[in-house]
Amino acid sequence: MNLNIFFIIVSAGLLMIYFLFKPLSIKEQKFTDVPLFNIFSFTMYELNNKGLITLMSGTEATRYTNRYVVNLIDYTDNSKNYIANMKANSGIYKNEIVTLEGDVVYYREDGLTFETQKAVYNKKTSITNADGKYLLYQNSDRVIGTQLKYNNLLEQVSSKDVVAKYQLKEEHK
Repeated sequence: MNLNIFFIIVSAGLLMIYFLFKPLSIKEQKFTDVPLFNIFSFTMYELNNKGLITLMSGTEATRYTNRYVVNLIDYTDNSKNYIANMKANSGIYKNEIVTLEGDVVYYREDGLTFETQKAVYNKKTSITNADGKYLLYQNSDRVIGTQLKYNNLLEQVSSKDVVAKYQLKEEHK
């Protein structure tokens, strides 16, 4: 075989590869929200000089750089006048704000309780907001409504579309 024909065949093959095959374009992915760790049977204690102020537990928790995502969350805040306990199917704890979703139950140590599907609790202000329907009760008193705003510190409740059933106490002289 002639050396010129060999180089022509090799050159033609390389030119075909150059024009017919396109290089792979590999895209780089940046993972900005990667979990730091995942824990089963999670419990977090927050202490200060007065003692235990926050207790948060759940069946599973994922820690990110700026938040905790917890399944079957049980959150207790002991930093104010009344101890407030919240339970839900899932919750996110970020910047001292707890976002609860799914069968939320808020219970205060004096018996005040409300149930809803989604609630946001701000630990700094002790205000709980629930957008959507809720049921609030204490003893035999019942309140049903939408868009609950409850201030644990001032013991104030505001709401829309309220239907209330309460027991008047008579004063005996």
